[in-house]
Amino acid sequence: MPGLPVLLVHGLASSFDLNWREPGWVDLLSDAGREVIGVDLLGHGKADKPHDPAAYANVADDVAAALPDDGSQVQAVGFSMGARLLLEVAARHPERFERLVVAGIGAGVFAGGSSEGLAQAIEGGVVDDQHGTARLFAQFAAGSGNDPAALAAFLRRDARALTREELAGITCPVLVVLGDKDFAAPAEPLVEALPNATYRSLPGVDHFATPKDFKFLDAALEFLGALP
Repeated sequence: MPGLPVLLVHGLASSFDLNWREPGWVDLLSDAGREVIGVDLLGHGKADKPHDPAAYANVADDVAAALPDDGSQVQAVGFSMGARLLLEVAARHPERFERLVVAGIGAGVFAGGSSEGLAQAIEGGVVDDQHGTARLFAQFAAGSGNDPAALAAFLRRDARALTREELAGITCPVLVVLGDKDFAAPAEPLVEALPNATYRSLPGVDHFATPKDFKFLDAALEFLGALP
């Protein structure tokens, strides 16, 4: 009997093809007999790229809309911003997810605050040396064929932090994966907020290298029962 479909949600300034197809995720899941559900978030990849932040207010709904129409369960993998959106959707619809893998996120999911500095960095390409993370994202965005104004609008949307109460409703098994060189650390507050979470650290791996890291691939596929 084939396993459940797997929804893949990419990170900021990336796309389904860049985050999942190019590193081999799609081929490996297909080899394991899994249907892959791909999504390009608004402002990314092949999706529309509006320049008005208000257009991105319901971007999590776009992730939920990718779920099967018949109400059946899926497994899902999200990276960075995609992982944060995936947790938001799973908190609203916990019955739709059998297992989740979230990578490249940690305690920051509970932090509010503005992303204006990052939006300006991506939009203008100028960052002072005190904001290394913004500089890295700006460099990544510039090299990935993105629309800088669309990404800036995405970051300026009316987004809020997740709460521990919301995450407490995600009762399915969750694998949290974070490189030990990732600026999203620490992972422990996120792991502790999820009722059924397992944590996997990736030695020597930074944020942007995570989707292509074989240790991440192997851990996620094993967790999903999808090793070819």
